[in-house]
Amino acid sequence: MYAIVETSGKQYRVAKGDTILVDRMAADVGSEITLDRVLLVHGDEIKVGAPTVDGASVTAKVVAHPRGEKLKSFKYVRTRRYRRRHGYRHHHTHLEITAING
Repeated sequence: MYAIVETSGKQYRVAKGDTILVDRMAADVGSEITLDRVLLVHGDEIKVGAPTVDGASVTAKVVAHPRGEKLKSFKYVRTRRYRRRHGYRHHHTHLEITAING
């Protein structure tokens, strides 16, 4: 059984026991959260939402809040002696899927 959920404007295919990396969520490490925007549930039968499946949810446990790799951006204007370097790291949340309800 698997489901397709949406969080932070991105879609993820999840099954029980999977670990996914999503954008930072405001939840403590070790807490349980519920993802309500379930777009599809595939089990004995396929349930497709329009846009979401009624009554379906995915329960997940927050494992950690790591930061991603450093990404570098560079701006350059060749005739104006303009150069700017900027580096940043995204904040992520590791989720472990514990149950798919629906």
